[in-house]
Amino acid sequence: REESVETAEPTADPVDCGANYDGKGRSAILGVAAGVVAAAAGTPVVVHSGDRVPTQKQDAYKHVLDELGVETGLDPGESADMVDDVGFGFYYQPNFNPGVVRLFDRRDEMGVRTFVNTVETLANPANADVHLGSFYHLPFAIRMTDTLRAARSQDVSRTLFFQGMEGYDDVRPGTTVVAEWGSVRRTDESSSDPRGNEGDEELDDFEIETAEYGMDFESEDLGVENVAADSARITEAVLAGERDDGFADAVALNAALRIYAREDADSLRDGLGDARAAIDDGSAQAVLGDLQEF
Repeated sequence: REESVETAEPTADPVDCGANYDGKGRSAILGVAAGVVAAAAGTPVVVHSGDRVPTQKQDAYKHVLDELGVETGLDPGESADMVDDVGFGFYYQPNFNPGVVRLFDRRDEMGVRTFVNTVETLANPANADVHLGSFYHLPFAIRMTDTLRAARSQDVSRTLFFQGMEGYDDVRPGTTVVAEWGSVRRTDESSSDPRGNEGDEELDDFEIETAEYGMDFESEDLGVENVAADSARITEAVLAGERDDGFADAVALNAALRIYAREDADSLRDGLGDARAAIDDGSAQAVLGDLQEF
């Protein structure tokens, strides 16, 4: 990271969302909508991706934002300004991590995912204190947290991981494991988890039923044909309050996870209320408009 990553730290301290750079191919990318809703509720959010990253070379954050008419070819300083001006910011991998981009041809030739696919999601170009990500098996979340705790080039004080869809930072419907560590609050006490238990300095994992938070459906119900274009249209409709379906419920819960990750809400339930309010009162749609005008 010290050799390759150019960081630009906004005045706001956002949640850093680390999703797989090689993208998704079957289900909607909901992180733009969720991040905008969280921003409207008072939780700044940063996302980052490249463009057709090996090995999958599928749609990622950049492509959804492109479909929405949002500027994505930003240098790191401009990305930091976007966070401060809008509350949501996008960092473009070729402009903040050129060293990894130079490995694309070699990664493409190998034809398999490598450790680089994992490491690049931890770049944290905004030097955020909070990292949010996803995992398939819990030991992966433990290793990721241990890596961030041991990193000398960044100072992450809290992580939140959950089981995501297609390796992305969209929570998986059903019984889902959540793992959290640390706190950003200026006290000696770490925050309580959604079950009302006090946390500690060890990674705490627990299960949630997404149906209890409005996501009462199957993963297949979030499927789309054209990931980038369909995700953009879903984003616009949800933020405008024009959808009252599974996609809207999924956006609200994913926004709640971001709000809870930064400890701007004491529980997922409280974060969900904040997220729904930001959609209902039109502030989320207004943030999207600001993002498109940036």
